[in-house]
Amino acid sequence: MFNSLSLKVILFGFIFTFFSSFGQSFFLGLFNSSIRDALSITHGQFGTIYASATLLSSLVIIWVGKKIDDIDVFKFGTFVTLLLSFSCYFFSKVSSITFLFIAIFLMRFSGQGLMSHTATTTISRYFTKSRGKALSTGWFGLSTAEFILPVFIIYLLTFMEWRSIWINISLVILFLPIISYLLIKKIKLDSREIDNNKDKKNIKIKNWKRIEVIKDYRFYIVCANMLAMPWIATGIFVYQSFILSSKNWGPYVIAQSFMAYSVLSVITLFIAGFLIDKFSSRKLLIYMNLPFLLSLFLIIVFDNPIVSFLFLGLIGISNGLANVLGSSTWAEVYGVKHIGSIKALTTALMVFSTAFGTAVFGLLIDKGFSIEQISIISGTYIFLALIALFFVRNKLNPIKILKKT
Repeated sequence: MFNSLSLKVILFGFIFTFFSSFGQSFFLGLFNSSIRDALSITHGQFGTIYASATLLSSLVIIWVGKKIDDIDVFKFGTFVTLLLSFSCYFFSKVSSITFLFIAIFLMRFSGQGLMSHTATTTISRYFTKSRGKALSTGWFGLSTAEFILPVFIIYLLTFMEWRSIWINISLVILFLPIISYLLIKKIKLDSREIDNNKDKKNIKIKNWKRIEVIKDYRFYIVCANMLAMPWIATGIFVYQSFILSSKNWGPYVIAQSFMAYSVLSVITLFIAGFLIDKFSSRKLLIYMNLPFLLSLFLIIVFDNPIVSFLFLGLIGISNGLANVLGSSTWAEVYGVKHIGSIKALTTALMVFSTAFGTAVFGLLIDKGFSIEQISIISGTYIFLALIALFFVRNKLNPIKILKKT
């Protein structure tokens, strides 16, 4: 299905999405209690700091992320991995609220932002006819991390100081530039996957510039649906300890439930990859958040710990769809020539939405809202975004241009 060069690009994406997990909310949320205890801060204070730092990272990535269109991917990737390693080390030294703000900014910017941006931009640009399967395989790296890391970190925290964990992570990341060199040093982003479909040789789609995308109303409707996962799921992951106490579940319930989340996310990733290559991302987009909506209904109605597995499992299905669709849809609709610049914008919006989710969840928790009430608010947002998407679903076609011969 993939040649050796294509496999190297996919493996590069897999590794980068795996290591992006250290800046993802599900991972940072595992240290929520430890950090709050160390600094003597509340849920709301932590949420405000987290949101502010994340917001700043979303603004910076708009500028830094577009540089991948102009810089060799190996050099760009090396910069990102070294920054992530430093960020993890800095995180281990947090001793004040100011340091916590800087540490979270660095982790969100380098980990969640640039690591995933580098992986998905590289794959989206390189692949054409197999883009869906390639992206789904690349995103398997993050799903693998989501399956392994929560229980592993909870276990490490039983006998290891949380700062020591972050120091060890920073040392491991230092090996990534060597791996990147072996995989993509000789690969240029304009060396594309070969497409032997002769019927398409005389047709291309318009390559939109970022300024044109910003003026397209369809962009905002699609974004409203794509941003549901990051802002709501971030709130759930960061405040998982609040959910545990609200539902009177044991300390390991959500950590164990992440396995259901990860397994279903992986299964969905691979299925979505094949479906995208067969039907297109545009046709699948309407189904993306339906499992998420159902998961919120379950957490509103039921309290049994078993529901945690169904809750996170359904979120995993939507996450699997969102990860692939979030990259392939933009390439389908707007072309790949300026995909780095466009993805920098959408990544920034995604990071911003996680800041929004963290702040909103934290404030609602401090105001006395229950997890059920928060879920109702979240579900209403998803429902309204789905309605808007339903009315434009048939207008998400790329502009086709006949090549000059």
